[in-house]
Amino acid sequence: MIAGSMGMLPSASLGDGGDGGRRFGLYEPVHGSAPDIAGQGVVNPLAAILSVALMLRVSLQETEAAEAVERAVDQAIDLGARTRDLGADDDRALGTAEMTERVLDLLPYPAHR
Repeated sequence: MIAGSMGMLPSASLGDGGDGGRRFGLYEPVHGSAPDIAGQGVVNPLAAILSVALMLRVSLQETEAAEAVERAVDQAIDLGARTRDLGADDDRALGTAEMTERVLDLLPYPAHR
């Protein structure tokens, strides 16, 4: 698969199935904590956001919520939101907080307000 950026890859370490088909898991971006750029506000948050969508889908069985998060990420990218790792010029690149806000603003309900 050509992913384009590690900043786009969610991951999950899953346990055995539990009650009702739910699976416990640890969800995080593939890239981990990126300590070399921590605290600089330049990390692409989409892998973390997509890890939440994965958690909603797999562990919580909240498919509609997962799809809403995934659509918001897709829409943000379609509307031109870019971090440095997605090819934005330094002067036009969104930081971590700005990219997160773009996605949150596209959710179908004001969950973050």
